[in-house]
Amino acid sequence: MKIGFLALSGLRAHDAKLLKLGLTLPGVIERGKVLSALPSLGLLYLAAATPAGHELHYFEAERDGSEPTEVYDCDLVAISTFSAQVFEAYAIADRLRAKGVKVAMGGLHVTVEQGEALEHADFVFLGEGEQMWSEAVPEIEASTTRRVWDARDSPPIRVSSLPVPRYDLLANRPYTRFPVQTTRGCPWRCDFCASNVMLSQPYRKRPVADVIRDIRAIKQIQRRPFVEFADDNTFVDHQWGKRLCRELIPERIKWFTETDISVADDDELLALMRQAGCKQVLIGLESPEPKSLDGIELRANFKSRYQGDPREAVKRIQSHGITVNGCFILGLDSQSPAIFEQVLQFANETGIWDVQITILTAFPGTPLYDRLLKDGRILQPRRWDRCTLFDVNFEPLQMSVDELRNGIYWLAEQLYTREAITRRRRSFLNAPAPQT
Repeated sequence: MKIGFLALSGLRAHDAKLLKLGLTLPGVIERGKVLSALPSLGLLYLAAATPAGHELHYFEAERDGSEPTEVYDCDLVAISTFSAQVFEAYAIADRLRAKGVKVAMGGLHVTVEQGEALEHADFVFLGEGEQMWSEAVPEIEASTTRRVWDARDSPPIRVSSLPVPRYDLLANRPYTRFPVQTTRGCPWRCDFCASNVMLSQPYRKRPVADVIRDIRAIKQIQRRPFVEFADDNTFVDHQWGKRLCRELIPERIKWFTETDISVADDDELLALMRQAGCKQVLIGLESPEPKSLDGIELRANFKSRYQGDPREAVKRIQSHGITVNGCFILGLDSQSPAIFEQVLQFANETGIWDVQITILTAFPGTPLYDRLLKDGRILQPRRWDRCTLFDVNFEPLQMSVDELRNGIYWLAEQLYTREAITRRRRSFLNAPAPQT
């Protein structure tokens, strides 16, 4: 068969004023460009799990939701999407099926909304898709009547057995960053987080040697790649992280990852991260004061229990020559309208390199969605295209919808001017080079 792997990526938002104020200003659009330019690691793993004897092609949907004409030459197309783009993905799937192309869909949204996805796809994959893909492809080629493959019925995939993603399918494409996975999942269970709750799988660390193997595969198509570690929380285990960094040093790459604030408490780890080529860490700070985060992490209340000062933590990380992209969620139940000024003050006091402000978003399948729906606080249930992180689709507890919306407008205006960004970054740029 000729099999296509079609990715939908990039930021989405419907709020016209926020698009004008925030998403077109430097602080947000930089990250949006990165996300749009990042290939789908999930699809590259699916391609690697495809049995031999098939012709494989990787495609990206256009920003307007249209698909390349070449996908219509395929016998089977696997589509990867998030909740915010799922209606676009369904429309593409409908068009493909109308022309006789078989469509398979999977991912976080489809795992939760199986019935909905079956209205638009011939086959759906629930949970970790690559676990069932190699079995499914021969059956699909043989015209199976089976439509659902559920990896959740099987033990979690052994990450030590993962093949090298098919990075070779990206050759001759203008990608600036390449995704590599070092861990799967996160030991914390934040009630708003889609990835952990939907897949319901344990936190797993890959063998360091396999991570290096994947990076070397990328180097076959890009001599000096910039790598984005596609993890939810890379450095939960500091000792494992140090081993990883020591092996990364000889590779001489630059990289970015997501992790939690505890990395600030380990100077040895930070020094090794810097030596290994880490340029930036994205940290979910969520709110300027940890005590206001009580209860949002369901397993160990980690975010609330953090004993350090997040302001000093940001400064300590950046003192090692690693910039911080601090993420704040606006609209948490603990937050009043004072939160907007608090976030601005935090950013200015710390000189944090990047600030990512998002609106609390209830993704399907999360405890947050179930709780808000039960309480009648979801404004437009099942409007998945509002799950963008930038559109208000719920009733906040301590402010009105308009206060939340107008507050993020004001905060975006303050944070994302070029003058404000330059002022925050000046202390980092003027700091002496870290000792290595």
